[in-house]
Amino acid sequence: MDWTALALTARLSAATAMVLLVVGLPLAYWLASTRWRGRIFIEAIVALPLVLPPTVLGFYVLLALGPKSPVGQWYEAIAGHLLPFSFEGLLIASVLYSFPFAVQPFTAAFRGINHRLLEASWCLGASPLRTFFRITIPLSWPGLLAGMVLSFAHTLGEFGVVLMVGGNIAGVTRTVSISIYDHVQGLDYAAAGRTSLLLLVVSFVVLSLTYALQGNFRLAMPRRS
Repeated sequence: MDWTALALTARLSAATAMVLLVVGLPLAYWLASTRWRGRIFIEAIVALPLVLPPTVLGFYVLLALGPKSPVGQWYEAIAGHLLPFSFEGLLIASVLYSFPFAVQPFTAAFRGINHRLLEASWCLGASPLRTFFRITIPLSWPGLLAGMVLSFAHTLGEFGVVLMVGGNIAGVTRTVSISIYDHVQGLDYAAAGRTSLLLLVVSFVVLSLTYALQGNFRLAMPRRS
């Protein structure tokens, strides 16, 4: 069992879920509340990683973060090293690849809230920001938690994107999926089987938890009238 790769993958998954919570919440709330017809294009961009091959996404991320790009040059000037083949670059790629797994559940949770509760809060003098944290978040928390759990689990199994952007550097960018691939390449099927079984169990537990949260969320939501 490659414990170093497992620890790195867990850290990457947790960091990805937290970044998606911060970045995805405002976008999801806007998608759920806006009436702008052009939002379908934003939703399509958010969902693009669901249908785009991981290697294609990884290739474009690699170009966008490379030493010839403005972002790559700016980061190298500040940090002293390149974004590709680093944990930071791996995190950016993971956030982009797991974006729909967080934003879509967030958006669905916000859309499921009875709008009359929000209007009542505004009529009582609460600001939109106060209403968001006191009404919207508590009513939609199961969907938000489901989005974080899904993005965490999705990052656990990433392969194509992380290999393209991070490579295979032990202790730096070698995730558990790449470790399994290395074991298979080395004909060490026993080690690959143990790690694969662990990921299988974790994925099953995570999905069961997600479906349970979504079921409780539907039961707990106030009915629209």
